[in-house]
Amino acid sequence: MVWVLAVSPVLGIIAMAMSLTHLAPIATSVLFDDGTTRQFALSMAVNFAAGFLLWFGTRKHKRELSLREGILLVVFVWTGGAVFAAVPLLLGIPGLSFTDAYFEAASGLTATGATVLSGLDQLPPSLNLWRAELQWLGGMGVIVLVVAVLPMLGVGGRQITKSEIPGPMKEDQLTPRLTQTAKGLWLIYAALTLACILSYRVAGMNWMDALIHGFTTLSLGGFSSHDASLGYFDSPAIEAIAIFFMLLAGINFATHFMVWRGKSLSPYHRDTEVRYFLLVVVISVLGIALFLWLSGVYPQFLTALRYAAFNIVSVGTTTGYSTADYNFWPVFAPLWVLFLGTFLSCSGSTGGGIKMMRAIILYRQVYREFKKLAHPNAMVPLKVAGQVVPNQVVFAVLAFFFMWVVMLVSMTLILGWSGLDAMTAFSAVVASLSNIGPGLHQVGPATNFAVLSDFQTWVCTFAMLLGRLELFTFLIVFTPAFWRK
Repeated sequence: MVWVLAVSPVLGIIAMAMSLTHLAPIATSVLFDDGTTRQFALSMAVNFAAGFLLWFGTRKHKRELSLREGILLVVFVWTGGAVFAAVPLLLGIPGLSFTDAYFEAASGLTATGATVLSGLDQLPPSLNLWRAELQWLGGMGVIVLVVAVLPMLGVGGRQITKSEIPGPMKEDQLTPRLTQTAKGLWLIYAALTLACILSYRVAGMNWMDALIHGFTTLSLGGFSSHDASLGYFDSPAIEAIAIFFMLLAGINFATHFMVWRGKSLSPYHRDTEVRYFLLVVVISVLGIALFLWLSGVYPQFLTALRYAAFNIVSVGTTTGYSTADYNFWPVFAPLWVLFLGTFLSCSGSTGGGIKMMRAIILYRQVYREFKKLAHPNAMVPLKVAGQVVPNQVVFAVLAFFFMWVVMLVSMTLILGWSGLDAMTAFSAVVASLSNIGPGLHQVGPATNFAVLSDFQTWVCTFAMLLGRLELFTFLIVFTPAFWRK
């Protein structure tokens, strides 16, 4: 109970701050006269009032947060934040159930991109912008944004950030003060988003489409304002822009920060993750394009290359846009595309999945075991980028991967038990747990998650939150040990 009281004032501050995010859709609603102004205003008032009451009632308990309290805060922000984010959807879309509204909001905040909505082309522009804005905020993490403000309010951010940020950024501060780091990362994020928006506009999108897709490209979220996703535009130029910015967003933002600070591209070359990331992308694009061409899916290799490149980069980086229904590709191709989404994105990027750094460590651990079998007495250190990886890090990665597989198998079995066919159940869990968005078969790129029952929708919602918070941050809250003093 003491821990809950300690995080409550911070939750209240975050809720009040996040209520301001309603201003953009309110302005959009007024501009387009789309009939949702009152709904967004009411949602904003409810959000602010709840945050104020929570802060006012517990402000005397404000103090520096422990690691355990930081974890608790992160879980409350993501799960509770989705409740508040669902309110405009409930008020603005007639007949939408709370289950579907929460799923859509959670999909936005976790930058997953799975949707239960259809008729997006006719949806009020303010609601489409709200969905995109949720993804943009969730892409880098709401906590990382607020951590730049919390120190001024007397609440340190270090423990929060350790709970939220995956990969190397947990260990290495990029600037002497954590606040400066958070601001620097958001500066890079915002600058790339602006560049993406302007590029889309120049390529032919209108300003609203460019804004929405700029938000959802850099967040690697994949929400679109059209049911046909980016396939609606049928534009090689727009697809090329999307590929470029999705690749940038799939790289560790700490690396972008180092490039910007040092005014040199050398950090990209030195980053082992980036090299593997780009190598896997190039091999996959060329290989799948050749496979599709030889299989007769596309009559020309350049056509196959166009569709393979876009959809591989989109799903591989866990964005989830589509320009083709790859459900109809020969089964190897969509399975490979889905597989890439489980690990391709770099740690510290806005992507989901296991992350490339963990995949590299797992691969090198397997290679080390082979060498030790051949030479039992040899000392074989595991190295990445010339640095020895401590065994405790290797063990942590192995534990993470084991738990990831356990959750994948468990939830696939649960969905299968609930009546879904094997391919739909498996791909829905992979797509949710890796924050990819579309899966295969009934939840493929040409359909959406509306085909699921309420129970199945909640399973996928849990998987999205679990994947976004990198499993242990979420699961530890359900263990008795976490609540023991």
